[in-house]
This record gives sequence, C-alpha cells and structure tokens, in this order.
Amino acid sequence: MAMDSLAPAGPRPGPVLQRLMARGAAFLGSRVALMGGAMSWVSERHLVAALSNAGAFGTIACGAMEPDRLAEEIAGTQALTDRPFGVNLITMHPRLQPLVETCLAAKVSHIVFAGGIPPGAAIRAAKEGGAKVVCFAPALALAKKLVRSGADALVIEGSEAGGHIGPVSLNVLAQEILPVLAAEVPIFVAGGIGRGEAILSYLEMGAAGVQLGTRFVCAAESIAHPRFKQAFLRGAARDAVPTVQLDERFPVIPVRALQNEGTKRFMEHQAAVLERFQSGVVTKEAAQLEIEHFWAGALRRAVIEGDVEQGSLMAGQSVGMVTAIQPAAEIIAELLAQAEAALARRQGAGAAG
Repeated sequence: MAMDSLAPAGPRPGPVLQRLMARGAAFLGSRVALMGGAMSWVSERHLVAALSNAGAFGTIACGAMEPDRLAEEIAGTQALTDRPFGVNLITMHPRLQPLVETCLAAKVSHIVFAGGIPPGAAIRAAKEGGAKVVCFAPALALAKKLVRSGADALVIEGSEAGGHIGPVSLNVLAQEILPVLAAEVPIFVAGGIGRGEAILSYLEMGAAGVQLGTRFVCAAESIAHPRFKQAFLRGAARDAVPTVQLDERFPVIPVRALQNEGTKRFMEHQAAVLERFQSGVVTKEAAQLEIEHFWAGALRRAVIEGDVEQGSLMAGQSVGMVTAIQPAAEIIAELLAQAEAALARRQGAGAAG
C-alpha cells in the first residue's frame, strides 16, 4: 500500500473548534485532539490505524501482551498508517520495562501508562528514548505528582468510563484538575463522552482534547465480533454498571461492563481468589494479577469469540449513544458536526440578543 493513500481523509474542524483543539492536536500530531481509548482486544491495528488515518489518534491496547506480540501489533499498525499513534501499557504488567523498550525500538511516538502510577524508571526510559509520556491521573494530588515525575500529558478519566474505573465522575475530576493544571500540561478528558456538545464543553473548560473508547467499539473497522457489537447497540447507559468489591482488605479496581452471566462468574472468581489470598496461598500482587487475567480471558471470549453471555462486555455509560455501525471517520465527523452545531446555535443566540 502506498503511503500517499494513508493520509488522513477525515473531516476538518472549523476555525473555533480548531483553535480549541490546537494544543492537544499539536501534542498528538493529529488533525483533531481526539484519542481512541485503549480497549483490550478491540484497540488493535485495524481500529487504531483507522482512527489515525481519519485524523484522530489511535492507541494500541497492550493489555497482557508479551513484548514479541506487541512488536508484531505495532508493525502491523505501521503497515496500515503513517500517522502517529500511541501504545497503552498497563503499569502492573510484570514485563513493563521490556514493553517500553519494544515501543522505543519501533519508534512509537507516544507511550500511555495506565492502571496505576508508573515507576519513575519507566517514565525516564520512555522520555530518554524519545517518546512522549501520557499518564492517567485519578485525583489532583496524583496529577501533580505525575507532572513532577515527567508526564508530558495527562488523561483524567471519570467513573462513567468502561473497563477499569476510578471512584470519581469526570464532571467532578474536570472541575478539580483542569483549572489547576491545564496551563501546565495538555490534559485529555475521558469517561462517558459520546457527543460533540460534551467535547466542546470540556475544551472550553481547558481540556486539550478528549479520549473516547465505547463510541468506537461499533466502528466498521473494529474487529469486535458482531454479537459483541449488537450488545452495544442494544445497551443503555443504566446497563453498564461497575463490579462490586467483596472485601475492603483486598482492593479490586471496579470494572464497568454490561451485566451478564460473566459478571456473576467474576464475583465467584473474586471470592475464590480472596480466600486463597487470606489463607496465604498467594500474595496480594499474584492475586491481583489472577483477577486481571480473568478479565483478559473473559473479554477475549466476548470480543473475539462472540460469547456475550459468559464473556466480559466492558462498556462505558455512553453505550446508549452507540446506535449504528459506522466507519471511524464517520463517527469523528458526527462528533465534530455536533460540536460545530452547538457553536452555531450559541452564535445565533448571541446575534439574536
């Protein structure tokens, strides 16, 4: 495939929206300041390349991949796009440092650390290797600490998001963090965003851009199984609920997903792992990894094999706004058009006044 054919074919924002997105787009190297959320098994080469080619910024979900497998996925993505994209690494991965080195060897432009506070050595290695570092910040104090540690940009993700979530809504996080830190580093907001009007409001609050995951699950380029996509098309906001923690002595990060038999199976698995931890059979770290592996397997069964009963249907509360299977470029165009329409209505009201 000739690289000329890989140039972004997606829509361009109007002048006001372009100005509001300028900082985030410049940081990402994209046309629009819109990051694709990293969803295990979904955010692979096809969706990632489609987002970057459409002018947004795709992010590979490394998840439980080993370095060799990640190297393959990066190479596969680079064969489909010459535009920038990122790789999302889970900080609790036992081979975090080799994964960082894999990204650097492939000249990945942005490394996103998620699932905990990344070790200082990992941040330093990424930056010294020439990558821009993006970190998730679930609270203002941690956001400040991450900036001091060298994070080039932050993602603040509210509890409305799908998959692993923190306890605070984006509405509150944005009010706490944007006024304090938005001038210091680019901050991307995430969690429950499904329409352009919301994107516009967060940009006006000082966000450099947004991150969306759930909205792209039903992209035409997404390899998610047709039954997985149908579950999203049927789902309403109230259907995407977080898992319950069984014992405060063993903190398990809640996971937001559409309720099914798999959700019940997780509760049983969590209880069994908790019992083994309390009896001293496994360490806390090993127990948490067991729980992560459960989710990775259950998610694969749903996304790849289409087992929407026993598998995991991780979804954000914006799932109710997923109403059709559309090309990624069309979804992005729709979001931009909604933001532009909101601006136009405001200008019209101003002129009438």
